[in-house]
Amino acid sequence: MKKILLIEDDTEICEVIRNYFNNKGTEVSAVNSGGKAFDIIRDSELDYELVLLDIMLPETDGFTLCRQLRVRSDIPIIFITARGREEDILYGYDLGCDDYIVKPFLLSALYSKCEALVRRAGSNDNGKVLSCGGISLDTRTLRCFADDNEVELPPKEFAILRYLLEHENWVVTRDTLLDRIWGYDYFGSDRVVDNHIKKLRKALGSAGAQIKTLVGRGYKLTKE
Repeated sequence: MKKILLIEDDTEICEVIRNYFNNKGTEVSAVNSGGKAFDIIRDSELDYELVLLDIMLPETDGFTLCRQLRVRSDIPIIFITARGREEDILYGYDLGCDDYIVKPFLLSALYSKCEALVRRAGSNDNGKVLSCGGISLDTRTLRCFADDNEVELPPKEFAILRYLLEHENWVVTRDTLLDRIWGYDYFGSDRVVDNHIKKLRKALGSAGAQIKTLVGRGYKLTKE
């Protein structure tokens, strides 16, 4: 490992992890608030090999950050948190984390898990393009193509399309998309999903017809 991003508001924990990893030859960039981390996720090229992420953070919580990271990248994510309830652990994995470690933990074990995930991610670098029919999406470069034409997608439409591509031929309900894209704490109308699906279909042009509406059930992405 060469460089990881640590998002943790406890400065003592940050210092301990940074010192241990630095002694192993790994650079650690620490961010102490969810708001600052959100800016990095939104504005940078995410030039890291792995993210260590706390859940209880000021300004923006770790679950929200994990969701935003997964919209942009397949970078390995490990939650390090004091929240050890089963529902929190399962929700973390549902959002796309690669591991979930409850505090306190052994630094040696944390480092070994990080090494293993980075090594595994490196061996899978070629498998980052999702495709179905005339639609393809590169999760590394964040580029989308429909019928060989590049399409610019806003973050929500990109995230919806990625989820549909990852679940090709599955019936995906509005509630599922709300939970995966907007978050479990979203309290608005589920019709917001319909509006974004309409925008997504329009952006994809003729390939947008691959997104089928199943009345009363949800949506399904097919090859035709």
